[in-house]
Amino acid sequence: MESNSYLMGRQTIMNGLEEVVGYELLFRSPKSIASATIDCPVQASSRVMLDVISSFGIREVLGEHHGYVNVDAEMLLSDAIELLPADMIGLELLEDIAITPAIIERCKNLKDKGYQLVLDDHRYGVQYEPLYDGLVDIIKVDMITTPLEDQYREIELFNRYPVTLLAEKVDSRHMYLRCRKMGFELFQGYFFARPSLIKKTRLTNSASTFFQLMQQLSRDADINEIEHTFKQDPALTYKLLLLVNSVSFATREKIRTVRHAITQVGLQHLKRWVQLAIFADDGGLGIHNPLLDMAAVRAAFMEEMARLELSKTRLLRYAQPDECFMLGTLSVLKDVFEIGADDMRKSLNLSDDLVGAMVAHEGDLGTMLCLAEMIEQFEFEEAEQCLGRLGVCPDLVLACQKKAYSWRNSLI
Repeated sequence: MESNSYLMGRQTIMNGLEEVVGYELLFRSPKSIASATIDCPVQASSRVMLDVISSFGIREVLGEHHGYVNVDAEMLLSDAIELLPADMIGLELLEDIAITPAIIERCKNLKDKGYQLVLDDHRYGVQYEPLYDGLVDIIKVDMITTPLEDQYREIELFNRYPVTLLAEKVDSRHMYLRCRKMGFELFQGYFFARPSLIKKTRLTNSASTFFQLMQQLSRDADINEIEHTFKQDPALTYKLLLLVNSVSFATREKIRTVRHAITQVGLQHLKRWVQLAIFADDGGLGIHNPLLDMAAVRAAFMEEMARLELSKTRLLRYAQPDECFMLGTLSVLKDVFEIGADDMRKSLNLSDDLVGAMVAHEGDLGTMLCLAEMIEQFEFEEAEQCLGRLGVCPDLVLACQKKAYSWRNSLI
């Protein structure tokens, strides 16, 4: 397998405050997808993990957060796994690993070296009891495949041990609230990106200001006009300053006003901050908000894809990076807050290409948006088909992901 000839996905793990606290990392080799077998994804993950560390840089992917990777029995017993940094990487033991004395001893050894150990897609079993009592840190329960009556029974059993419970495949706010009430402390799934009345109400208060600012910034309006618009919405102003101040500007002093922000970062960068500020939560999550995380990574990834040299790819000959960044953020806005395309077209004077991409995934822009969404959802087989239509190699995708993750991490 050639270096970098794989796809990588990063899925958010949240705590009970809905703050980002970590990511699950998953890898797939496109060559293996074509002839995929049941255990092929596991083998693909094992083979490329160390390649990520050497050629990509794990801190570029994770920033300040912890990452978790799937390991099979062969990888778990291999000395090579110890090349993964224990302070940043947790090991998810897949459900088909047979619990033998050798596995238990290896877990003790890795635990002593500082690794977090996780049981993935787990159901209670007496054979795992040696791992429950002091070796395993996190137990992940699949909320889709585990029957509801079994969930309550198994949680009661797990509560006897010093483990943290993680609910995975949490796909609705109702399920999230139920899981939290049941005693789960960590959550994985896209419930935070589902429409809700609360989020829609919050947006309503800032939507008109947001659209007005985007229009002004697009036509390079006078600084006085922009500042006046910000003054109409103190909440959006606060969120913008929170974002801008989260980035280090070398020796520059802290930014205190919108005018100061404009003069320090410029109108071009301010346009980007405004787009992301709409996702910043008023409840204090700030830059750890999973919605902001998703929007920032998707937008930056699509922007970097648009920067690819035309000599290497036929991708998006007429698309501009700024336009792609906007498409990334607006696509999240449309899905999460249920903002109609007609409203966006009227408010922002969007091109037909942008609206078509956002609503129906039309054209190369729409295909690239599809690609970003599929990678977020770990839908690697479909992502490979998108790459084929765009004429893009996986190593170029990985390079764009690296820049997007790095930029996102710079906000922290």
